[in-house]
Amino acid sequence: MPDSREHKISCSNYQCEIELTLEILSGKWKALIIWNLHLHEVIRYNEFRRLISGITQKMLTQQLKELEKYGIVTRTVYPSVPPAVEYQLTELGEELIPIMSAMDQWGKNYVQFYRQHQVEE
Repeated sequence: MPDSREHKISCSNYQCEIELTLEILSGKWKALIIWNLHLHEVIRYNEFRRLISGITQKMLTQQLKELEKYGIVTRTVYPSVPPAVEYQLTELGEELIPIMSAMDQWGKNYVQFYRQHQVEE
């Protein structure tokens, strides 16, 4: 369960569950991490850096740890040299995909709306 609101998240400190959901998914990178895991199913750590341009190693590590802590992704370490680390969505993480798909479609619709109104101005 997430930490108290003083330390970010607590289920008892929200006006509604949407606020909790937004806080769990907050940040620039988490949605991109989740969406890429949906598209590729299993992703190795270093592959994320290739798939998500602009994310730093520190930020990727931090975001993956938070998503793992919240039960959105699983992390599997294979005993090799160097160790291979793979991530994939949990069942709970998969439940976010319809939301992400709706956000993707909304974004596409908005781009179209924006372009139409740019031409009119």
